[in-house]
Amino acid sequence: MIQAAFQALLLLLEPSNLAFMLGGVVVGMVVGVLPGLGGTVGLSLLLPFLFGMEQGPAIAMLIGMAAVVHTADTFPSILLGAPGSSGSQATIMDGYPLAQKGQAGRALSAAFLSSMFGGLVGAITLLLILPIARPLVLAFRSPELFMLALLGLSMVGILSGDRPIRGALMAVLGLLIAAIGAAPATPFYRFTFDNLYLYDGIPLAVFALGLFAMPELLDLLVKGKSIAEGTTTRRVSGWREGLRDVIRERLLVVRSAVLGVAVGFIPGLGGAVVDWLSYGIAAQTSKNSEGFGKGDIRGVIAPESSNNAKEGGALIPTLLFGIPGSGTTAILLGGLVLLGLQPGPRMIRGDLDLTLLIIWTLAIANVFGALTCLLLSGLVARLATLRPSVLAPFLFVIMLAGAFQSSRSWGDMWAFLVVGLMGWVLRRLRFPLPPILIGFVLAASIERNLFISVTRYGWSWLTAPAVIAIGAITVGMTILGVRLSQKAAT
Repeated sequence: MIQAAFQALLLLLEPSNLAFMLGGVVVGMVVGVLPGLGGTVGLSLLLPFLFGMEQGPAIAMLIGMAAVVHTADTFPSILLGAPGSSGSQATIMDGYPLAQKGQAGRALSAAFLSSMFGGLVGAITLLLILPIARPLVLAFRSPELFMLALLGLSMVGILSGDRPIRGALMAVLGLLIAAIGAAPATPFYRFTFDNLYLYDGIPLAVFALGLFAMPELLDLLVKGKSIAEGTTTRRVSGWREGLRDVIRERLLVVRSAVLGVAVGFIPGLGGAVVDWLSYGIAAQTSKNSEGFGKGDIRGVIAPESSNNAKEGGALIPTLLFGIPGSGTTAILLGGLVLLGLQPGPRMIRGDLDLTLLIIWTLAIANVFGALTCLLLSGLVARLATLRPSVLAPFLFVIMLAGAFQSSRSWGDMWAFLVVGLMGWVLRRLRFPLPPILIGFVLAASIERNLFISVTRYGWSWLTAPAVIAIGAITVGMTILGVRLSQKAAT
């Protein structure tokens, strides 16, 4: 393990891999700055460009973006009072009041440093759990993998906040859309309507790009307002004071990071839930908590530390079991598949160097991203005043180019537009979109492992102890997760 970790570090430090990681960091910062986007949109933009890339540079670029987007989304949350993503909503509670008091620099620096530490905790946890989890993962058969996929699927309702039923319906919709084309386990074609393009199904890159990026662009155009009016007058100095805050509240940082890893490890439970849980626990357990919601720096430190640590926790089920731990890792899982990798036992056994490359990239990108955000605070506050009419043409051209590059078929562009309009309508009707993607990604694994299990073991596999245990965990975590989600939403 030590030798493989050293080789993975040398692989990341190769000029080409390091350059692609920095490129991913830049994309992640841009995506994070724009309110409402988040990691799912950023990864969906990068996904089509993976075709033809080598595995090392592609992984460095994807993880570099995913690691930084939850750091950069602090900018709009604090400067604008608008969540940069679903995972930065709680930061607004005290970050925006601090900015209104002229302490934006203090809030930003505390948030960036807490995010950096949380990301490092997530990466270290992922590294430490690999030697322990590897024998367990290698012992898993198709029945256990099927039940784990159901566990991930059963948790997607939590991504909808206080509307878990809608989230479950969206997951079913994702399963149905994934059924288009060739069946993964049998030689049959479904729902093709004699259309040659649909025989191979809808490509993951096109589906993810249309589902997340297109609705965001349309919403920006519908609102017609500048992204950050009036932010150029906000102070962005005072980073030393934020550093002192983080050092003084170091126990809160550690506790929130551990909570973030634990919540991120549960498939589908992270996202907007973890930051609210961390914020609520900090408010309930801290002394002199009457300042929370009015500009208490602890209300910034706690959710930001948990939010970045969550990504390391979410990568544990993604890499070890092939189950996406969040909407971001669902797209990352699809990206790994496009690169010819199979997350789960096969990746741990045969691609350990690439697994460790992901961990190194996660750690280094977090440090680089946090320091860069500190340096660019003043500039970003001015860039955020761009109007949607300026951004929309540029973003739309990138989306169309990315969709067409998936398979270089005109059908990809039509699929992108149809999926994009569907996503926009569902979003306007307040249906959650991440469960659709998780259902879409997990569909092939569920069907394939169920087919193999029934073919090889009949129905006797249902009585296996591991299957029963995972089934019990699925039921228990579904009930607990829905309650936590509803509590966090209120």
